[in-house]
Amino acid sequence: MIGIIVPAHNEEDFLDDCIKSLVAASGHEGLGGEAVEILIMLDDCSDNSERIARSHDVSVHTCQHRNVGMTRAAGAQLMLERGARWLAFTDADTVVPYAWLSEQVAFGADAVCGIVEVSDWSEHSDQVRQRYNALYRPVDGHRHIHGANLGVSSAAYRRAGGFRALKAHEDVHLVKDLERTGAAIVWTARNSVMTSARKHSRCREGFGDYLNSLATQALLG
Repeated sequence: MIGIIVPAHNEEDFLDDCIKSLVAASGHEGLGGEAVEILIMLDDCSDNSERIARSHDVSVHTCQHRNVGMTRAAGAQLMLERGARWLAFTDADTVVPYAWLSEQVAFGADAVCGIVEVSDWSEHSDQVRQRYNALYRPVDGHRHIHGANLGVSSAAYRRAGGFRALKAHEDVHLVKDLERTGAAIVWTARNSVMTSARKHSRCREGFGDYLNSLATQALLG
């Protein structure tokens, strides 16, 4: 079985599209009919995220961590206990392509680090978009790490010790721990995911704050 884990904190605006894309990817013919379970980890949600999640045929777990590292780790543990051989991670404000999961597992690697594309730049200036594009390398062999586009075998995840209980950069630390334990990692530009560029991000020091820092740099010249 393949497990997909999605942390969500008040994501009513994006969660429906995210889940629909995951359900579609779970049925890709390249998976050969292997079972896929989607787990939405609702972390201290006070909006309609739970109602939206439960309207789909997915697993839903509620928690009160307010810590993305803890939430991802808890979701991974639930999937491991259910026998998942592969763990795929994305974010609730993200839409994955149809072949996302099948190509991830087809690499035969210990872990796969993918890239992201921004779905809508309307909250940011042209200068922010230009700075982002100048710094981002959407090519094979990149070294970008995104919790929104990450997959890891269960065996490699266990060897690395799993996600740390960090409020930010938990994905970066997991990949460092994977490298430390000798994991074979693929850095691919195939099957990039579409994620939001909202200014008011749910995770401090995450992707949204990175874009805000580019806006500050643009103002400073």
